[in-house]
Amino acid sequence: MVPVTRIVAVFIAICFVSLAFADEKNRREQAVRDDKKNLAIDKRWLYNDIDAGFAEAKKVGKPLLIVLRCVPCKACTGIDESVLHAQELQEQLDQFVCLRLINANAIDLSKFQFDYDLSFSTLIFHPDGKLIARYGSWQHQLDESETSTKSLQATLSKAQKIFAAWDSHKDKLEPKQGGPTPFQLPIEIPGLAGKYSRELNWEGNVVQSCVHCHQIGDAYRAWYRKKEEVIPQELIYPMPDPLTIGLKMYQEVGTRIRDVQPGSIAMTAGFQKGDEILAIDDAPIVSLADIAWALHRSTDPQNSVWTIQRGAENLALEVELKEGWRSNTDIASRVGTWQMRAMALGGMVLKSLDEGKRKEMKIEPEDLGLLVHAVGEYGEHAAAKKAGFRKGDVLLSIEGLSGPIDESRLIGDLLRMHPKATQLKATVLRQQDRIDLSLPIQ
Repeated sequence: MVPVTRIVAVFIAICFVSLAFADEKNRREQAVRDDKKNLAIDKRWLYNDIDAGFAEAKKVGKPLLIVLRCVPCKACTGIDESVLHAQELQEQLDQFVCLRLINANAIDLSKFQFDYDLSFSTLIFHPDGKLIARYGSWQHQLDESETSTKSLQATLSKAQKIFAAWDSHKDKLEPKQGGPTPFQLPIEIPGLAGKYSRELNWEGNVVQSCVHCHQIGDAYRAWYRKKEEVIPQELIYPMPDPLTIGLKMYQEVGTRIRDVQPGSIAMTAGFQKGDEILAIDDAPIVSLADIAWALHRSTDPQNSVWTIQRGAENLALEVELKEGWRSNTDIASRVGTWQMRAMALGGMVLKSLDEGKRKEMKIEPEDLGLLVHAVGEYGEHAAAKKAGFRKGDVLLSIEGLSGPIDESRLIGDLLRMHPKATQLKATVLRQQDRIDLSLPIQ
């Protein structure tokens, strides 16, 4: 018989968890409602009405600045507050019609194509509907206390210059525009259809009625998976960071190169530290997000021409993207990767072992050598745990693959090789024992 004290302890723990969940739910609800209340009296910001934004932009002859912000999410809190209130931004914002968009329920997916995994993104449109620039910052996403607006200021300044010289730039912006999509609206994608409507439920639970941006990528991937089709690589490795091809950029000015990785695609192309990226295939580049978009829309393989400023001269460098280059993208921090971990890894989170640790544990060069950092506990994320995998195991092999390999590449390889649910033979090292298990592909 279970002791009464243990039953009481478990009951108290459940009560605390329930209270914490309720408090967080209430906080999220209140944050959205406060945001709407505050912006209703703000003279600068239009609220959650795209049509009104474009109408005002046409009326006053200014570009439209749309800030997409998932208000309940704590990530990007710092820059969000700065954009709304920072004094150093106000003069620049006067040059734009400003619109705050807090949900993605009914955005036009052919126009609104950006990094869906960010909780704060910005799109700048000409009043006629043509996209001028994208902005998004993983620096702010990963550090909610980060409040710097320097990178945004640089983007706004360059976008304004494009708008001011519109006739000479408009035809060069075609590569920056969104392309055809299988669905016009997020609420039409299977998985979201029928669960959400165009309008938010302000009379009830507004947060639960909101399509968050990351759900768009999740819904697309689930749609392909349900059809048992291979998920496109650009949905597995979306909006690749320039570091994927070896370019480390200055955060303050996202178009300036801080460093070039030896042996990388960028090194082979001839990039140097201090180069300023001006255009990719003639399309003007004004932000790090613009670079990520150009990489995102690249075919595989592809050669493209990047125009850079080096000192006083402009140079054209040819960038060769060979087959499989996207799998160099690090997707570990992306919210959408949690869904793919369930699909490909049964809910495990894997970390690469460094060379010293591999040698210490006598892991062979052909072994994967991936530490099971965590295993999921619930639903589809608990599949690996149910199959016998444990936190602390070292994944040595999966049939059809060899190492060393990192988690990001492994996820992509497994999803490409196995569009259907299956079981794969796997071996893990648990302390001193090698144990054979069956990895569930879902």
